[in-house]
Amino acid sequence: MTAITIIGAGNIGQAVAGIAAAGGNQVQLLARDLERTQQAATASGAAAGVVGDAITGDVVVLAVPYPAVAEVLGTYGPALAGKVVVDPTNPLDFSTFDALVVPADGSAAAQIQAQVPDARVLKAFNTTFAGTLATRSIGDATTTVLIAGDDADAKAVVADVVRGGGLEAVDAGALKRARELEALGFLQLTLAAGSTIDWTGGFSLVR
Repeated sequence: MTAITIIGAGNIGQAVAGIAAAGGNQVQLLARDLERTQQAATASGAAAGVVGDAITGDVVVLAVPYPAVAEVLGTYGPALAGKVVVDPTNPLDFSTFDALVVPADGSAAAQIQAQVPDARVLKAFNTTFAGTLATRSIGDATTTVLIAGDDADAKAVVADVVRGGGLEAVDAGALKRARELEALGFLQLTLAAGSTIDWTGGFSLVR
């Protein structure tokens, strides 16, 4: 069993909580509003709290919009040392919905790693919509979570959580591959926003 803290009680946070709970893991869900967090935690049976409460998980998922990441890191920075920190964000320019706001040779995940150097940062859950995480499927295929990071043990822990929840997990390489994962997530979001695909659709991996 893995202890997992999910910061953010939106669609992605709830979906990841459901996956983690389905595999028998201990789940803590933190967000700003306690009442709404308690409601969001009901389906998964997660323990609910507010941002600022102590983190109980060895794995911490930053299930918040990218602009909110800096605030979360400011709150928890030192407490993340030694933790596996999972970044599912897609750093879009939400004013135009037509660009990423990180350098062309970088990624949101790399920036997070630079801010919390003693954490083991992974990129995961950003190339799948919340709907396809919750249903475990994209069309006829099982939803696949791509995981990038520099720590093999950390990737194995998160992969086990994903597979235990009924999804597929694939090692996408080093943390520098987060740039490509974010580009893929960006493309998928723009396709859905333009109604080319549905929010229950997306990319699947056939092996």
